[in-house]
Amino acid sequence: MHAPFSRVGGPFAAVGRFSHRRRRWVLLAWALLLAVGLLFGTKVFDTAAPTASAAGSESAAGSALLTAASSSDLSITALVDGRSVDDSGVRAAVTAAAVDLSHIAGVTGVSDAYTSGGSALRSSDGTASLVEAQLNTSNKNTIAAVSQRLEAIGTASGTTVDLGGTQILNAQVQQQTQKDTELGELVTLPLTLLVMVLIFGGFLAAGLPLIGAVGSIAGAFLALLGFSRIMPMDTSVLPIATVLGLGLSIDYALLMVNRFREERGHGADVAAAVERSCATAGRTITFSAVTVAAALSGLFVFVSPIFRAVAAAGVSVVVITVLSGLTLVPALLGFVGGRIKPLPAGGGSDDGVFARTVRRVQRRPLPVAIGVAVLLLALAAPFAGAHAQSAGADVLPKSFSSRVVADAVQSRFPSQQTAAVTVAVRGSMAQAETYAAEVRTLPGVTGATVASVGDGLVSVAVSVDGGTEGTTAQRVVGELRADRGGLTTWVTGDAATVVDFKHEVSTRGPWALALVVGATFLLLFLMTGSLLVPLKALLTNLLSLGASLGVMTLVFQDGWFSGLLGFTPTGGLEAWIPVLVFAFAFGLSMDYEVFLLARIKELHEEGHRCRKSVELGVQRSGRIITSAALLMVVVFAGFSTGSMLDIKEIGLTLAVAVLLDATLVRMLLVPATMTLLGRANWWAPGWLQRFHARIGLRDGQTLPPLRAGWRPLGKALVPPQRAPQRAPQRVPERALERRRGLVGPS
Repeated sequence: MHAPFSRVGGPFAAVGRFSHRRRRWVLLAWALLLAVGLLFGTKVFDTAAPTASAAGSESAAGSALLTAASSSDLSITALVDGRSVDDSGVRAAVTAAAVDLSHIAGVTGVSDAYTSGGSALRSSDGTASLVEAQLNTSNKNTIAAVSQRLEAIGTASGTTVDLGGTQILNAQVQQQTQKDTELGELVTLPLTLLVMVLIFGGFLAAGLPLIGAVGSIAGAFLALLGFSRIMPMDTSVLPIATVLGLGLSIDYALLMVNRFREERGHGADVAAAVERSCATAGRTITFSAVTVAAALSGLFVFVSPIFRAVAAAGVSVVVITVLSGLTLVPALLGFVGGRIKPLPAGGGSDDGVFARTVRRVQRRPLPVAIGVAVLLLALAAPFAGAHAQSAGADVLPKSFSSRVVADAVQSRFPSQQTAAVTVAVRGSMAQAETYAAEVRTLPGVTGATVASVGDGLVSVAVSVDGGTEGTTAQRVVGELRADRGGLTTWVTGDAATVVDFKHEVSTRGPWALALVVGATFLLLFLMTGSLLVPLKALLTNLLSLGASLGVMTLVFQDGWFSGLLGFTPTGGLEAWIPVLVFAFAFGLSMDYEVFLLARIKELHEEGHRCRKSVELGVQRSGRIITSAALLMVVVFAGFSTGSMLDIKEIGLTLAVAVLLDATLVRMLLVPATMTLLGRANWWAPGWLQRFHARIGLRDGQTLPPLRAGWRPLGKALVPPQRAPQRAPQRVPERALERRRGLVGPS
């Protein structure tokens, strides 16, 4: 029977004690959360749908007006291919289907190549035609009935029928997003288990982070379902939230279990080790979660639904993962902690591979810092030529029917090609015709087609030279908005959406960046009491982020390794993805910065000189940072194996960002720059030092000593001799400041 241990003070230790003592109730609560999350939370996949970019902009308002007036956005299009359009069998099958479709409730109109004006629905080579069914509902039964009748054309005529249009596209995006999320989990969980077995040396310790991750994901789905009731939830948000929850929960559980093993190695029993782990590692993961949440909160500055949805989902996921780390993992340790292998007392040698690497860096810190910075800048350079675009069916692989239809329309049906710019005109047809005649005179414009939409609204479809989102199209958007011909107009379309989205990023992006940088700088200052360390952290993180965005440009815009990764490059980047990647990668980079700086600062305050504190700090935290980064890379790379192009972009780019940050930045650039700065690392004006002494965050927790004499001996603990308990000693703040001043130059 173990002797009693000295109770640790503070809220984190209290949470650990509660979770250990009430571990059955804690485990039951999380089991219920898991069951409810799997039963109800996954329904969020049914409610999510692609959302418009640049909400509140002119392009979004114009698109909404045209859709509301014509209901043309609710449609299903069938591509009938493989036989001549003039074949009697094909004609009979299509016309019969058109009659049947018109009798289905919810169908407002049917167009085919054999009706008046149907020549536009014939392919240029005469071997394919389109059948379009306009709907006034998104009812699943109606969509299923229309799809089934259209597919029957192929059986009756011996042709190939592929279905597309907005309704089919949205449905396929929803279904594939759910499949990709499930595939990502299926690929990621076994690989992370294997990696953690190698890290911990046993299945029992390795399994705890995975159990915590599953519980976090269940809670995340419930949170997302709740948010979907009050805001549009883009389909891309779901796998993003899943991958973030998996990565962070595994990271946080990894830290907690590792600290538990250390405390057991020092002689603590299970209850004491859980309490002391929560007091130390619990504080670290909470601080890390605050920095990640601060980075994601910058997305609230934007008005586009996808940004706000990701921000809300991301912050809620962070909260759930840290709660899992502080309650579920300690409860599980209470059940199985006695069978988890402790770490050797002392934590191993201080002269390992990380320490040797740092010493090599410290011999030539300036060349190393310059070399790494130049390499990262070179990797970032391609992002300067990135081309923003608003993808539609391009997010799906070419094998999907909606992608087949979209590609065929663009290549084989010239009159059906999407106009680069669409202008919604409030007025009569005569006024719109006069306006269109003026539009045709603009440089780069190749045509302008007028069509009555209804409700006093007329659309003018403007064709231009080059792509629908190219520089010419974007220039035409600006000219049409500068001169509206005395009419009330809304300039929309793909090019206008990109223009408005870029405007939103350029106007609101600096405010979002200021919020993220300011909050992060403040948090790091409160942790370190230094001005230069937070500034250095921000600059090094920006370098690694730029490099990851450059790699994303090379791969997904220029097509490097596209065959190996299984996608077809579209010649640009989805406009919202770089902003999202920046927020996520920035938060994760600060995650590792906190792990490393906390250990270096602790060593510095113990009296080590700068060079030695950096060397020992990297050595003692390098293994955990590398392990956590490896697990993150596995999670992100696992989700990049799916079919959805946007999720593939995010997963691969975040994997590259974490890999660069944990290797080039944490192991080379940070030691080099901190060595160059020397004692200046911890500099701050006197008034800020006094400010930090009053309200600064204490990244460490002073732990009372374990009962003197307790020590590990095999799997048992040798009882201590009777000895008086000594109160924990905390070094006064003034003594710490004097100690800092006495530290010699590095």
